[in-house]
Amino acid sequence: MKGWRGSRQGGDSASSPVAVERSLTSSSSIRLGRVQPQAPGHRTVFCNDRDANHLAKYKGNAVSTTKYNVITFLPKGLYEQFRRVANLYFLTISCLSFTPVSPVSPITNVIPLSLVLFVSLVKEAFEDWKRLQNDMTINNSCVDVLQEQRWESIPWKKLQVGDIVRVKQDGFFPADLLLLASTNPDGVCYTETANLDGETNLKIRKALEKTWDYVAPEKASEFKGEIQCEQPNNSLYTFTGNLILQKQTIPIGPNQILLRGCNLRNTEYIVGAVIFTGHETKVMMNAMNVPSKRSTLERKLDKVIATLFGVLLCMCLIGAIGSAVFVNKKYHYLELWISGDSQQFNPRNRFVVFVLSIFTLITLYSPIIPISLYVSIEMIKFIQSTKFINNDLHMYHSETNTPALARTSNLNEELGQVEYIFSDKTGTLTRNLMEFFKCSIGGETYGTGVTEIEMGAARRNGLNIKEKTASNTAREKGFNFDDARLMHGAWRNEPNPDMCKEFFRCLAICHTVLPEGEETPEKLRYQAASPDEAALVTAAKNFGFFFYRRTPTMIYVRESHVEKIGKVQDVTYEILNVLEFNSTRKRQSVVCRYGDGRLVLYCKGADTVIYERLASGNDELKKISREQLEQYGEAGLRTLCLAYRNLSPETYESWNEKFIQAKSSLRDRERKLDEVAELIEKDLTLIGCTAIEDKLQEGVPSCIETLSRAGIKIWVLTGDKLETAINIAYACKLINNDMKQFVISSETDAIREVESRGDQVEIAQFIRETVKNELQKCHEEAQHIVHGSTGQKLSLLIDGKCLMYALDPNLRSTLLSLSLSCSSVVCCRVSPLQKAQVTRLVRKGANKITLSIGDGANDVGMIQAAHVGVGISGMEGMQAVMASDFAIAQFRFLTDLLLVHGRWSYLRLCKVVSYFFYKNLTFTLTQFWYTFQTGYSGQRFYDDWFQSLYNVIFTALPVIIVGLLDKDVNASLSKKYPQLYKQGIDNAFFNWKVVGTLACFSVYQSVIVYNFAIASSTTGLTSAGKILGVWDISTAAFTCLVITVNLRLLMMCNTVTRWHSISVGGSILAWFIFIFIYSLVFVNKGTYFTIYVLMSTAYLYLLAILVPIVALLGDFLYQGAQRWFYPYDYQIVQEIHRHEPESIGAGLLEVGNQLTPEEERRYAFALLPRERSKHTGFAFDSPGYESFFATQQGVSAPQKPWDVIRRASMKPKSKSPRTSRH
Repeated sequence: MKGWRGSRQGGDSASSPVAVERSLTSSSSIRLGRVQPQAPGHRTVFCNDRDANHLAKYKGNAVSTTKYNVITFLPKGLYEQFRRVANLYFLTISCLSFTPVSPVSPITNVIPLSLVLFVSLVKEAFEDWKRLQNDMTINNSCVDVLQEQRWESIPWKKLQVGDIVRVKQDGFFPADLLLLASTNPDGVCYTETANLDGETNLKIRKALEKTWDYVAPEKASEFKGEIQCEQPNNSLYTFTGNLILQKQTIPIGPNQILLRGCNLRNTEYIVGAVIFTGHETKVMMNAMNVPSKRSTLERKLDKVIATLFGVLLCMCLIGAIGSAVFVNKKYHYLELWISGDSQQFNPRNRFVVFVLSIFTLITLYSPIIPISLYVSIEMIKFIQSTKFINNDLHMYHSETNTPALARTSNLNEELGQVEYIFSDKTGTLTRNLMEFFKCSIGGETYGTGVTEIEMGAARRNGLNIKEKTASNTAREKGFNFDDARLMHGAWRNEPNPDMCKEFFRCLAICHTVLPEGEETPEKLRYQAASPDEAALVTAAKNFGFFFYRRTPTMIYVRESHVEKIGKVQDVTYEILNVLEFNSTRKRQSVVCRYGDGRLVLYCKGADTVIYERLASGNDELKKISREQLEQYGEAGLRTLCLAYRNLSPETYESWNEKFIQAKSSLRDRERKLDEVAELIEKDLTLIGCTAIEDKLQEGVPSCIETLSRAGIKIWVLTGDKLETAINIAYACKLINNDMKQFVISSETDAIREVESRGDQVEIAQFIRETVKNELQKCHEEAQHIVHGSTGQKLSLLIDGKCLMYALDPNLRSTLLSLSLSCSSVVCCRVSPLQKAQVTRLVRKGANKITLSIGDGANDVGMIQAAHVGVGISGMEGMQAVMASDFAIAQFRFLTDLLLVHGRWSYLRLCKVVSYFFYKNLTFTLTQFWYTFQTGYSGQRFYDDWFQSLYNVIFTALPVIIVGLLDKDVNASLSKKYPQLYKQGIDNAFFNWKVVGTLACFSVYQSVIVYNFAIASSTTGLTSAGKILGVWDISTAAFTCLVITVNLRLLMMCNTVTRWHSISVGGSILAWFIFIFIYSLVFVNKGTYFTIYVLMSTAYLYLLAILVPIVALLGDFLYQGAQRWFYPYDYQIVQEIHRHEPESIGAGLLEVGNQLTPEEERRYAFALLPRERSKHTGFAFDSPGYESFFATQQGVSAPQKPWDVIRRASMKPKSKSPRTSRH
């Protein structure tokens, strides 16, 4: 290999750390030589030629997910910290404390700020160190690269664009590769994409026929192709490119691309060419943080801090004005200035006195804004997430071994204020376990089963339908069909056997399912992209059309009873073209050739898109089938239409040329393919339709009913038919017969008549006017009902086509107003974009706290658009979970997540924030009162160390304990009385009224503490007969303050455990221990021996008892009157259940003994440490990664290839015993 030899030395140098870093940070430049200039729209890669690719300066394959390095850690880390306004404020105060105008020592402000910064930077360093270890593991993994006509193992980080690599079975792809050859027949390989999207279904990839022979290293060394492809992007499911080989241009699509992070399955090895490396791979371009979300409480916290800063400025202005007025020559004996050297108190220049006094007092009063607030809140939220939410057994799903997972700790309290929930249906409200239930063929309906929805509807109408007992025949998973007319070849006796045959063949051929296992009906398993597809292919098998093998160009079906009853024959169908399904097309088509040369297009998709493409005529069949579709929808079934079209060879050849041109295009390939598909997906003949049942998840109706009682409004956004959505809504108690229902649908006779004329402009105008009129009519009626005395609840049902026009800026406000008047809203036939638009409409338009919950990739936009995103780890992979803030396994767990953890977190954090402001305001006001007795000079009342340690030690721990363990009622009562949740929606515990009330008590208590202490200065005498000095009074006042604010915290608690008592007692004890030592050590200050002097008098004991009692008397009376005359809802519940024993643990939910030994083992395995970094090099956490930790903790777990790579590249560490986390 000349290219390798010629660049080997340069390649080694390029792989050095310095060169890799340079390649990662510099942009690609264009140089002339053998390489053509890189066009903005695509890149050119020369395979097997490092010299040519070196000139293009492609990025190396080393990845770095760290935020810092040794040089940038300190400056960048400090920059990140000082982006917070609070930290910047304290930095300013610290700088002012070094100036001559500062009345306090710099250490007073520098030490607390340094401590906060140190803790934050240590946390950042630890997280970045873990990311660095991760990167090193990934970059040093080995892969076989073609060198000198042989395979040589090199680290991933030395891989370069254009290299030819070999990946063995179960190995991970080190970069984005073009599949050249495979050991499987026809260049096929199977990949698992669990690290990309969480899906464990195998995906088939097929090499181009021209490159099938490049398997051996000797043959692969001859490969000299040129790849022209798109520039690096983050689209995981698309790829546009061409391979130029031997002067022939061959189109490349996603089916020829192997993405970094996927691994090879059921294939001995593959050979591929590197296209994208390192940070330019698709997976790394997707590996970015979820959009940052801030809770509502944090935003209100900013406003309160701004208000406190305004109070601080007012206090400073009062003091500064007083100082400017106070300075006068008549006070010459005070020596405020000497010979004019000091300008701070110079009476000749009162403006200078005013300005300097402002800076002095800002420094003096700076503790009014709590410096440790953010650190304390972050610590509390982190523990709430990791120890409480993640460990809650009530949200652990034993069937799938899935515990709840808090992916962020920033939004804990937001869970306690949610007013609107936007939910997907399939896989979220339902199980996403699809079963073929009914079908219609040629206008004849088949299937005798009764769905859960039909039984529920019958019960609503007063009928009693008994569920049919299942026959003794064992049912296969995905097939719950009961009708002897189609089974065991009986379909041959039906009026339309030829249509039945087309129906079954369409099910068996038109799909992308992969068979796996022995080619027998009992042992073969289907790997499908969705449960729907698996159910349809399973149905075909049960009807006698057994799909058992596929290659990239052929599908093999074992057909029974086609020619005569009992005869079985293997039939091969050549797959010529596959027009894939997407959310825009809503259909999938396959062009196949029979053995006798017959060309057929089979198409399946949503009824709306199939009916638009049917040939004219046969209106009776269309009408009957549409009625049957509506019946299936009313029964809660998911429907698809099946159609076919016979093609002449001339028609197909003409169309295929256009298809190949579109597929070879480097620009707008997807759009051009859709346009070409429209040319052949027309004049279809309707075969029939399928109806698949997806049962509701366990506990969904009771969960929705509970959440509704909590004041939460639930919207369902689904892609299903209106009838299906309505009946699902009835089944899960989202709507009922007592509600007034507003239905805005495009499935009306008037709209169908306009659509039948085919004028798109007329259709759009007519639907827009219809939607406008319907919205105004419904809105007026809704307002009349809302303002009336009936109290009737409302519900809105709207489909996607009408929603598209309703979201128009001119109609948006009417839609929003109508929707907010409704208790529940159901949007059907909506696209992923519309889901996100509706969520954003309520979030921004109504300014309400929103939560979105879903399980699939189509829910990601909706999840990220809401305040809080919840992902369901279900059957559609992990895309929703990866984009979410919280992950649960079942919809019913929302009850515990919101009503228990959300409400507790909101209540606790409100108390934490309120208490911080209270104690800091009280402390600062005592200093403020002292200013009036010092001639507004800015003289400090407390010692510097008193001020420094007040927030850090003497009042720090109790408030954290309250933030973790305080609870008003236990978990069972929180769910028994969901109305308690409404106080979070109304923000009853952190508003301006609460802040104002606490401010009043701060003023009162500061006055009591200060005046009692000052009073003792005029009457108090030491044991030696001397009056008490200023530092004696200061120490006594601070003692009273510490006792008062700590006891005040206990009065705020609903639950007082031993931890509360220990923390409060320990904080007060810490003050006394400190002052005993401090009074002896720091002999150069006025505080020397003060505590011992005070303890020799009765005044300290009297103050320590009397001051807290008098200071807290106002709080006691206020809280008593409030609880007696204006109680909160939770206080009423407390009184109702006050004689019941309290649950142990104060809200700390841990694993109990109610699990079986097997469930305990699985639960322990589920709680093992997982990958913390969001950037693993494989995009997301590997499903097998936890088994590495499992072996360290003695939990049995199967070996995975990923573990072998991980352990092989990690240095052995000495094992130390680890304590159990529960």
